[in-house]
Amino acid sequence: MKSFALSAIAALAAVLPVSQAQTFTACQPLNRTGCPTMDALGANATFLFNKTGIPTNGKVWQKQNNGKIDWDEKGGTTFTIERSGDSPMVASQFYMLFGRLEVIMKSSKGKGIVSSAILQSEALDEIDWEFLGSNNTHVLSNYYGKGNSTYGNRGREYPMEKSPHDDFHNYTIDWTKERIQWWLDDKMLRELLPTEALNGKNYPQTPMNVRLGMWAGGDTKHNKPGVVEWAGGETNFDDGPFTMMVREVRVQDYTAAKEYAWPDVIDPTGSWEKIKVTSMAEAGQSPVLKEITKPSGVRNRWAALPQGAKIGIIAGSLGLFAVIVLLIAFCCIKQRRAGRKEHAALLAAEQKEAAELQEYKVQMQSGKFGYGGGYNRV
Repeated sequence: MKSFALSAIAALAAVLPVSQAQTFTACQPLNRTGCPTMDALGANATFLFNKTGIPTNGKVWQKQNNGKIDWDEKGGTTFTIERSGDSPMVASQFYMLFGRLEVIMKSSKGKGIVSSAILQSEALDEIDWEFLGSNNTHVLSNYYGKGNSTYGNRGREYPMEKSPHDDFHNYTIDWTKERIQWWLDDKMLRELLPTEALNGKNYPQTPMNVRLGMWAGGDTKHNKPGVVEWAGGETNFDDGPFTMMVREVRVQDYTAAKEYAWPDVIDPTGSWEKIKVTSMAEAGQSPVLKEITKPSGVRNRWAALPQGAKIGIIAGSLGLFAVIVLLIAFCCIKQRRAGRKEHAALLAAEQKEAAELQEYKVQMQSGKFGYGGGYNRV
């Protein structure tokens, strides 16, 4: 059922408007029952996307939406928008019920381009970091409770000493049932209490996964005028490609769980207290956590690499092989030349020795040299 749900989510994202394709749910648990259970992270995990890229094989992360996701060994995983309709994103296949997310990233430049690092639940609870490509000096924090976008005063903008587009920064969300904190590098920018979010009704409190990506809010073919205006204006795709880069992701689930499940009855409040938690102590690790922590052989590590990394490794291996072949050829030629010289010298010595021997025989036969000590008797 989980694999079907993931496929359904990917298919749904492909047909949604660009702005909605970044945040969506395939099964809204607040107005129906039977929504899929969720694999819990239940622990800490660090993903070094500058060394391996983001493996999008569907076991730990799943690629969603149109757009290019690749790998750059100098920076990390790249998300690229090249044309209208692109909105590349990956979503984690693990969830957390309260936890900490750290993303070391560099956002994209570009009018109307929006980069994002968010936590989101299937109940449309959401905690955001967002970056406007036309704003080189500020970062935006935001949140939603149960998808309620009508409640104002949610978004807050903060100045940055160094550009989010030109430098890597650590953007952190620390989320508990008592408060949410947004941290930029080592400085806390914002704290939200439940009482500040419609007295708790709009406070995010259901299991969330990690979603990293970007979209063109200025794409007039797919977004309404209000969205285009908020994103900074209409995007000219001839100015692209537009690229954001993720170097590292660190995640901690504050609940030691194997699995999260929605209530058996409809609960429109979306309270964290109604979430069913299967503990790790009771049932062991989730399949996703086992995948993250298992020793991976060469074949598994190779399968996890993105296409760009594979091409780089293959090219490097072929280059090394060519160098080795050239060295072997050089050594063989050098050795062959040395052998020829040695053979020629040996042949010359043999010919000289043969000539001297022949000369000696000729002299002996001519009587030039006597026998018996060299004296003649009278």
